[in-house]
Amino acid sequence: MKSILLAIVFLMVAMMLLCVGVIFRKDHTFRSQHIHQNARLKKDKIHCAKTLDKEAEHKAAQKLNVTEL
Repeated sequence: MKSILLAIVFLMVAMMLLCVGVIFRKDHTFRSQHIHQNARLKKDKIHCAKTLDKEAEHKAAQKLNVTEL
């Protein structure tokens, strides 16, 4: 029982600390965790998996003309 209460207290403290970060930000939001919105990754031209898949499909379609099959 003590370990459960300790875990609950620990989780409550963690949630309070996360809320403090949101409250004291000017826009009151979390930073975006998406790859396409990260400036450093944009600079290095790193994309998300979906974008990489679309680029690969586009390149493959250009190499193989489907109408000739």
